Amino acid sequence: MRWQQLFADLQAQFEAEEAAVEHAESASRARAEVGALGIADRLRGAQGFPLVLGCGGAGTVAGVLIEVGADWLLVEEGGARQSLIALAAVRSVSGLGRRTAVPEPAGPVRGRLDLRRALRGLARDRSAVQIVLDDGGVLSGTLDRVGADYVELAEHPADLPRRSEAVHGVRAVVIGAIAVVRTVTPGLD
Repeated sequence: MRWQQLFADLQAQFEAEEAAVEHAESASRARAEVGALGIADRLRGAQGFPLVLGCGGAGTVAGVLIEVGADWLLVEEGGARQSLIALAAVRSVSGLGRRTAVPEPAGPVRGRLDLRRALRGLARDRSAVQIVLDDGGVLSGTLDRVGADYVELAEHPADLPRRSEAVHGVRAVVIGAIAVVRTVTPGLD
């Protein structure tokens, strides 16, 4: 009887040590998985939910996260107003909850859908925009062209459509200085 009790005791100790090792490995794996996540993956899990983004000198942007690109976010701030936010400008995010997306490899197509490509879409659509720079400066007009590392903005009042008589200058803006680009509906904002 004593031998059976000894073996049962040894078996219980072995199982407890094994469970402790498994628990430690599981916690270590979870930390490693979280450590491999980028902010884009974390944000991708919050698509469709309201967030508040702190964007440095550009201030706070609050709205529903619509899309997460390679280096940009699209947020609907209210009504039909959408903001394209440079991921590099984001300093903090609240409202994330516990949702996280599975990390996605950039891939050949997704990797090319960068901020420059999104800005080209706005230029193609001839959308009136308000550009908020990373230092808080605000410019308004219509994107005419998008270069490798800059955009050309035909500056005109936000409440007027782009017409030659409304344009008072063309400004080149370095893409790296862009924090937020908001679409503007002429005559309504």
